[in-house]
Amino acid sequence: MAKRRSLQEDVTTLKTKIQEFLDQGDNSEEKSPIRSLRKRLKRAQRKARMVKRQEDTRQSKKATAEV
Repeated sequence: MAKRRSLQEDVTTLKTKIQEFLDQGDNSEEKSPIRSLRKRLKRAQRKARMVKRQEDTRQSKKATAEV
């Protein structure tokens, strides 16, 4: 089994791939690879926000339970 990468690593690699496409020029906005990369980036960012929110909720519940 392959080792799973963290969400932050996914986001940074997707950002660099998108930037590489944009640096190539020649109206790369219209190309489908950049669209799919942006969709994957948004998905990964949304998942990272969700995980952070869940962790914050878990920590606050733990703090109230200890008191």
